[in-house]
Amino acid sequence: MTLAQPSNDQTQRLQQLASGQPTLWTNPALADTTLAHGTGETPAVGPAHMLAAEARFGRFAPLLAELFPELQPAGGRIESELLPAPALQAALGMPADFGKLLVKADHGLPVAGSIKARGGIHEVLELAERLALEYGLLQLDADYRVLASPAIKALFSRYEVAVGSTGNLGLSIGVMASALGFRATVHMSADAKAWKKDRLRARGVRVVEHAGDYEQAVAAGRRQAAQDPFIHFIDDERSLSLFLGYSAAAPNLGRQIEALGITVDAQHPLFVYLPCGVGGAPGGITFGLKQLYGPHVHCFFAEPVQSPCFLLRMLDRRDTAPSVYDIGLSNRTEADGLAVPRASDLAADVIGDELSGVYTVADDTLFRHLYLARQHAGLQVEPSAAAGFSGPAMLRETAEGQAYLKRHDLLPVMQAATHIAWTTGGLFVPEAEYRKFLERGVSLEPV
Repeated sequence: MTLAQPSNDQTQRLQQLASGQPTLWTNPALADTTLAHGTGETPAVGPAHMLAAEARFGRFAPLLAELFPELQPAGGRIESELLPAPALQAALGMPADFGKLLVKADHGLPVAGSIKARGGIHEVLELAERLALEYGLLQLDADYRVLASPAIKALFSRYEVAVGSTGNLGLSIGVMASALGFRATVHMSADAKAWKKDRLRARGVRVVEHAGDYEQAVAAGRRQAAQDPFIHFIDDERSLSLFLGYSAAAPNLGRQIEALGITVDAQHPLFVYLPCGVGGAPGGITFGLKQLYGPHVHCFFAEPVQSPCFLLRMLDRRDTAPSVYDIGLSNRTEADGLAVPRASDLAADVIGDELSGVYTVADDTLFRHLYLARQHAGLQVEPSAAAGFSGPAMLRETAEGQAYLKRHDLLPVMQAATHIAWTTGGLFVPEAEYRKFLERGVSLEPV
């Protein structure tokens, strides 16, 4: 496709994107208020939808604790810690007068080992709930452990759950679908890691490998599902259920922030840095946080320099999303979960006016920060999950970042700011694979 006729400013930004150099874009259309909204074919969504997703996780918690022993200490809740990281903050060169750094440790989420546990598992649970209700096998006020009964598992076994994925979304959906008794198929792109495919197959999930990229794997899965009414295809580009599952992270994060004695208001701004692939996970979380904190939370997406699909989408808001291939980028990155050529229209429609900005990160920076996270905070993350650590420096050290802070009257209050880097995956990375990540990170450290 051909990009829309750009303005001079857009031309400069597109040229910078096409150069593959790290850059920061801040949103000139950032809204001051948070409303229930949607555009085009996207339905309007608001706080009630986020709370409904959170409630669904609550109804399923007793069943999840039964299916997954690792969830028993948390009563079946799939949640991660919010960790202060003062030593990592110092190692990243972030001074105390710019605020305080914390890490939202979704790289350690149980069951799926990544942020995708939130959205992917939510949609599988919503499907299971809907089918059981439709067939008269479940009441909303029932003990959801009944869904593990032979009769309901026999019902679920008639259905297949399918998804296209570079890895982590496939893991979350495949593991949960098979645990509930569904047949599960994951269409995986060429850049998906071999160990993720092996882990799925060990769970009894059918893995279909495609020679193309993420977008082609999704398209193949979508075509297959369209031919069979007993296949439920979970569409990472278009699914509102996925999006709302991610948004359910916000209420718990709010409780964690309160428990740490942190205030979020005009004098104490909150900055959140979210690795971004197609945009559903960071979009859902941004939507949820905006419901809680409105203009006092500033959400930034982080993308690889060769896969800045969401930044490209924000520069070109036509009906059809552009692809990174359109501007000569390769979509090749070691951050496999972020190797996406085209952004989610749904995510762009819902949070496009509430997103503070997008920045891009070189792969070498991801590995260096992965190493620093291990050395100074004891965090074991995969490369894509390290993308958030560049956020504070992008705001503090670039003209674009300083202009954003000045435009929103934030410079005088930065000492009281809270910065959250959201780590998105890493728990199940094999040790040998992780050692290679660390070795590359060590090699990039200044002597």
